[in-house]
Amino acid sequence: MTDIIRLETDEQLKANAALAAEIWREHFHGIITDEQIEYMLVKFQSFEAMKHQLAAEHYQYYGFFEDGAQRGYFAIADKGDGTLFLSKLYLHKSVRGKGYASLMFERIKEIAQELGLGSVWLTVNRHNDSSVAVYRHWGMEVIREQKADIGEGFVMDDYVFSIDV
Repeated sequence: MTDIIRLETDEQLKANAALAAEIWREHFHGIITDEQIEYMLVKFQSFEAMKHQLAAEHYQYYGFFEDGAQRGYFAIADKGDGTLFLSKLYLHKSVRGKGYASLMFERIKEIAQELGLGSVWLTVNRHNDSSVAVYRHWGMEVIREQKADIGEGFVMDDYVFSIDV
């Protein structure tokens, strides 16, 4: 049995941050440096970062659960311009390839529609081939490329994907 649940309590967010660290260290190894992984975990995926995103950046976090255990998560933000930003969508390696990411993405599109938004967009590392392939499979299109300085000498080199909902 699977479920998608909005994460709001400190306990839920701390568990999510621990899951994020595990997923990131496994998935991004070889795509970006280990130093950049650790930096980005603190800056974007830590409990403190999530609390800030919820309070100041209008984020919503959702956990994906299989048989009662959290196996993934996503974070979204209404950008106030008619679009929904998909900031994060991650699954533990033990449940990849089961169609769960597609279930999560369908829920994201439903939320965008419920909010009256016209599109969902995201950024993805240009060298994250597996994720790029998934987004293309879902019908998303690259609308631009961007490089963003995130501090400490690190840069995010991304595609920006979008899809109308």
